[in-house]
Order: sequence, then C-alpha cells, then structure tokens
Amino acid sequence: MIRKPVYKAVAGWYDAVSLERPIYRPGRVRAIESMALSVGDRVLDVGCGTGLNFSLVQEAIGPKGSITGVDRSTSMLAQARNRASKRGWRNVELMNADATSLRADDFARDGQLFDAALATYSLSLMEQWRSAWDLMKRLVRPGGRIAVVELGYPTGRALLARPLARLACQLGGSEPERVPWRAAERDLIDLQSVDLWGGHVLVRVGTRPAS
Repeated sequence: MIRKPVYKAVAGWYDAVSLERPIYRPGRVRAIESMALSVGDRVLDVGCGTGLNFSLVQEAIGPKGSITGVDRSTSMLAQARNRASKRGWRNVELMNADATSLRADDFARDGQLFDAALATYSLSLMEQWRSAWDLMKRLVRPGGRIAVVELGYPTGRALLARPLARLACQLGGSEPERVPWRAAERDLIDLQSVDLWGGHVLVRVGTRPAS
C-alpha cells in the first residue's frame, strides 16, 4: 500500500511493492467469489487503481460482460489500461474521475444499471467516501451485488501485528477510522462478512435491496 501523494511516482511498480499477493489479494478473491457474478454481468469497479480486480472479474463475466473502472489517478489508470490491452480485454472501460464527485447521470448513457459494484481498499482513501458509496448503491440494480474490501487494525490473537498494520495503512493513505465497511453492513441484505489476517482485511459483500 502506497501513500496517495506518491501514487503517480510508483504506479509503474505499485503491484510489486504493495504486498498484494501475500496479504491483500486474498481479500479480493473472497469478495469477488462471494459476489457470485454471472456471464454477461456489467461490473463497476470504484477506485480500480492498476486493475488488480480485473482478471478475477473477467473469469466470472467473460467477454460478454463488461468492467467500468473509475480512478482519479491518471498514472494508475495507465497501468490498468496497459493490463487490459496486454490481456486483450476489449470489455474494459476506464474513467479518470473522482468517484466522490460523480453523479449517476455520468454513467447513464444507455439507462442500464450495473449488475454489481465493488470497491477494494479504496473507500477509506476518500475523505468524502459516503458520496462514492451512495453512487455505488444508485448505480447497481435492485438485487445486484455490492462488495467492499477494506483495511482494519488486527484484534484478538493478531493484536501484536497491529503496529505493522497501522504502518501499512499510513503508507497507503488508508484511514480505517472511516469504517466504510459498516455502510455495507447497514445498507445491504444477505450480507457475507469475512475478516482476514486478524481483522486487517475486512470483506463485506451483500445484495442491494429493492427499496
């Protein structure tokens, strides 16, 4: 995890230094598996970064589905675009925008809502994260799935790892005190909750209710 002001400088090697595979990828895997995506689904990825979710989502939705990735960092999006190009994914659309200031109308080209949305390690980076969360809810169809993966501070037997987890959060610009996963617990139904690494990685996946 890398502090926000230097995302531009490290975008090219972010994936290699962020402890993605040993620590943070399992959260993505659990979230996307729990979303139970189907072939042809349209998926919104809020704060998509370099596109680390894309391969997992593509396995589920296939070429008939689509991914719309949103991120405010042009450098991170450049890496995501390169990832999609190398893999031959023609169903990926990338938006260079701040998710906290977007409106649902910005996505309403065909009036069709997304089947699912996810935000992995991104909401707690946003000071106005509630705006991004509200946008996700508005853009997903009733009955669609929404996933939030975030960082927390270890508890219980993992308490000794808390200083390291706190350092990781600080380096990445994440502020777990914002507790965006609680919005998922409050607003979604059929909620599935998984805590990994003693509560350092928090996975919340649920269904958008009809009302």
